[in-house]
Amino acid sequence: MYGEDVLKGDWRRRKVAPEVDAERDLVVEDAESGFCGAVIGFELGAVVLEDRHGKRRNFPLAPAAFLLDGQPVTLRRPAATPQQATRKVTASGSVAVAGVRAQVAKASRIWVEGIHDAALIERIWGDDLRIEGIVVEPLDGIDDLAAAVREFGPGPRRRLGVLVDHLVAGSKESRIVAAVKDPDVLVTGHPYVDVWQAVKPERVGLREWPVVPPGRPWKEGICEAVGVREPADMWRRILGSVSSYKDVETPLINAMERLIDFVTVLDD
Repeated sequence: MYGEDVLKGDWRRRKVAPEVDAERDLVVEDAESGFCGAVIGFELGAVVLEDRHGKRRNFPLAPAAFLLDGQPVTLRRPAATPQQATRKVTASGSVAVAGVRAQVAKASRIWVEGIHDAALIERIWGDDLRIEGIVVEPLDGIDDLAAAVREFGPGPRRRLGVLVDHLVAGSKESRIVAAVKDPDVLVTGHPYVDVWQAVKPERVGLREWPVVPPGRPWKEGICEAVGVREPADMWRRILGSVSSYKDVETPLINAMERLIDFVTVLDD
């Protein structure tokens, strides 16, 4: 009445999850925790996933530990090809050029508002800028930007790029920038009050950057909110959390890429 013998055949055999190379940017889900993210690398034998909010977690490469398109898979570290083994990238994500020395500084420049901006730009885009021979110079604010541009004397072979903090419609910064009208000057910016805020907050252990009441110095307000005594200490913590373009917000990346393109593509 039960039909065939239920013990007939190799009933002990279990379905084995297919092995998949954990290539960079492959999106998978950890079957146990439900964490979903893209592969960004490996640490101590574990795969590192980053979700859409920039949060990163490490997971061991256990059998059938991940879901790919809803199906269990076993991730494996891909074997490096000879080309991959020698290929390196800069902190900005550009392919590193081997055997090329920094160029002598060209006449074109990129200006930023202060030393913190300059240090952050150096951390991410320094290698690229040295190869191009472009110097980044910090200003002491942009209140006299139009006069500084006139003194610089931009031209087709002497272009100027300017990165401005808090460049949003209706701001003081937007009115200052509107006074600069020169085809050999490009002013871009990001919406953050200070370049500190352009660093992803989770990189410094915050869920989000604290809101500082109007009228209070922003950096001092941030330090008070997170329990850090001196702005210099907070800045070291912020800068130490940045190792590549992935640690900063997209508006800053877009603004800097535009500036680099502008000052390095010169008229013949």
